Amino acid sequence: MRQRALGLAALATTALVVAGCSTVSNEPAPSGSEGEASAGPFTIGVSNGFVGSEYRTQMIADIEEAATEYQDEGLLEDLVLENADTDVNGQIQQIRNLINAGVDAIIVDPNSGSALDQVFQEATDQGIHVFAIDQAVTAESVINVGIDQALWAETSAQWLAEQVGEGASIVAVNGISGHPANEARWGAAEAVFEEAGVEVLTTADGGWDQATGQQQMANLLATYPDIDGVWTQDGMALGVLQALIAAEKQDEIVMSGEARNGFLRLWSEQGDDFESIGVVNPPGTGATALHIAMGMLQGQELDESQLQNGHDIVLELEEPVTAENFDEVWAEVQGEPDTYVLDSVLSADDVQQFFQ
Repeated sequence: MRQRALGLAALATTALVVAGCSTVSNEPAPSGSEGEASAGPFTIGVSNGFVGSEYRTQMIADIEEAATEYQDEGLLEDLVLENADTDVNGQIQQIRNLINAGVDAIIVDPNSGSALDQVFQEATDQGIHVFAIDQAVTAESVINVGIDQALWAETSAQWLAEQVGEGASIVAVNGISGHPANEARWGAAEAVFEEAGVEVLTTADGGWDQATGQQQMANLLATYPDIDGVWTQDGMALGVLQALIAAEKQDEIVMSGEARNGFLRLWSEQGDDFESIGVVNPPGTGATALHIAMGMLQGQELDESQLQNGHDIVLELEEPVTAENFDEVWAEVQGEPDTYVLDSVLSADDVQQFFQ
C-alpha cells in the first residue's frame, strides 16, 4: 500500500540537522558499497536548491517524516538538510558540505541535469550513495528516483490537445527554463501539440509560483486575447485560473491544471461546465528515495531489471484528476490546506520491488 503523506512540517531555509540518540563517525561509512551490509546507524544528507514552492516544502516534510521511522528504530542517526535557494554553484557547495559531514547517502533535488556531475563523482568516489529526485541527472553513478516527467507532461498535453482540437492556438506557462524537469516536460508537451496540429503562440516562465503564473497569464491574455487554451505545469495553475477568472474567460479558454488543493478548490467553485486535468507529481518521491537508500545502506542490492537506462527508478503515475473522478478526489483532500499537493510515498515494504 502507498502511504499518504498529509502532514506538513516547517520548512528550513538554512542547513539543519535532525539528530538521533547516538553518535556516528564523520568519516564516510564503508557501507557505501552496494551489497555490503551494515547495522548503522547511518547519516543521510538532503540537498535542495530551490525552496520557492509548496511542493518543495512538502517534499522536505515527507523526507523528515520517513526519516523519523528509522530514527525510532536506531537505524538513522542524522538527517542533514542543506535547504536554501541557490544556483548550481551553491548546490555544488551544498553537496560538498554533506560530503564533509560524513553522510552515508545524499538525496538531491538537482538544479541541473549535468552541471553537478563532478561533485556527484566526488561523493560516489567516497562510497556515498547519491539519489536524484524529482528531476533526473545524467551521471550514471547517481540513482534517479521519480516519475517520468515527459509522460507527466504528455498526459495533460494530450488532454488539452483533444479539448481544443486541430488548428487551435494556445500559450504555455512553464516553470523555470533550464531546470531538468521543465525541459523534459516542455519538450514532451510541445511534441504532443505539434503532432496534434495545435499552434503554440508563445511560452512564458512562471517560476513554479502561483503569483508569477497569474501575472504571466494576465500578460499573455493582453497580448493574445483570442487563444483557445493554455498549458501549464504544477505550481502555477491556480494563478493561471485566477487570471482567466479576472478576465472572465474561464469558460472560453481551456486550461490544464494541477493536483494541488488551491487549484482543486477553485475548480470546485466553477460549476459543472468547467473542466481541467491535474496530473499528480508526488512530493513523496524524496521519502521513497530515503527508503531505497536505507535498504541499500543495509546491504540490499538493486534489481537491475527494475532500472531504466541503468540507473533510473521510474515510479508509476497516479491516476490524474479529471471531471470523471473530481468529486471523489476532492472529498478525500478538501480538508487539507490550499498548499497541499496530492501525494504518495512508497513505504519500506513497497520499495522491495526494486531490490533483488
